[in-house]
Amino acid sequence: MNHDTPLSPLPLHHLSDVRRKVLTTRQLRQHGVTPAETTERCRPGGCWQQVLPGVYLLHPGPPTSEERLQAVLLYASHRGPTVPRQSSNDAPAEAMITGLAALALHGLSEAPPLLALDRIEVLVARTRRLRSTGFAQIVRTVELPVPQQVTGVPTAPVARALADAVAGLSDASAVRRLLTEAVRGGHCEAPVVVRELSRARLLTRPHVVDAVDTLLAEGRALAEQRLYAMVRDHDLPDPLWNVDLRLPGGPQLGGVDAFWPEHGVALEIDTRAPRPEEDPLHSAFDHKREHLERLGITVVRCLPRTLRETPAHQAAVVRTALMAAPDREPSAYVVALPR
Repeated sequence: MNHDTPLSPLPLHHLSDVRRKVLTTRQLRQHGVTPAETTERCRPGGCWQQVLPGVYLLHPGPPTSEERLQAVLLYASHRGPTVPRQSSNDAPAEAMITGLAALALHGLSEAPPLLALDRIEVLVARTRRLRSTGFAQIVRTVELPVPQQVTGVPTAPVARALADAVAGLSDASAVRRLLTEAVRGGHCEAPVVVRELSRARLLTRPHVVDAVDTLLAEGRALAEQRLYAMVRDHDLPDPLWNVDLRLPGGPQLGGVDAFWPEHGVALEIDTRAPRPEEDPLHSAFDHKREHLERLGITVVRCLPRTLRETPAHQAAVVRTALMAAPDREPSAYVVALPR
């Protein structure tokens, strides 16, 4: 007896609509369908078809976009992970949709429709023994990100999906449009995208570098607009905007995005791409902050994500710094010049 065949086979109608139409060889055996029956139904003119190795579509027509996604995920995961999976809802995903298909799922209008894609990229661990075939494009990674469930489909986060999509694109305009929409639409922050592109070693490609320059400018412009709105909407005192600070007759101290001279408070939007190998104590940003704080100026570090997601919290941080001014030693006199 085949050990995959249960004593009481489950009826096929037990499954949800899409999953009832796309099954693996093993799942068919669990439903009482023998390999011989599967082969017979997949003959030319038959009612079933094999769409990927070991994956079958239980109707003769072309697969829908949902069925193609399900088929790719089954192909990439039905053989099982390389290590035993724990019986926990928090167990890591074996596979997730990435690249242009993932961007389409996330709702980026610049990504082609799912049915227009010749191949669907699926992200798996580097140790998996799989090959690309048919419309399944295998993408390997050392460490799988935590997937996001989009319409029930395990999907790579936008920044990771962007890096996988850009790796296969040579059209500079298409790359630029995708990156810009991702940031402008609030799907992810520019520094996170740059980090993923760097990790994928894509920043050596000239057309990607050009797109990143546009992306960073776009991200900073959006962050500045949100900063202006935060100051206005939360009734903070008007600062001096975008100024360079220097000691009278002395060296330049660096530029800041907002400065309240009467309170000795400066604010800077931190748009640096996170780099785990970077020692923050020796970065240019922190060196400037330490220098200003030695002069008695409080520096508020502001992330673009905070301005977008929790502007009220950021406003409260700034207000606290302004209110604390009377309790601090007076700051050194500095000159503020327009940038």
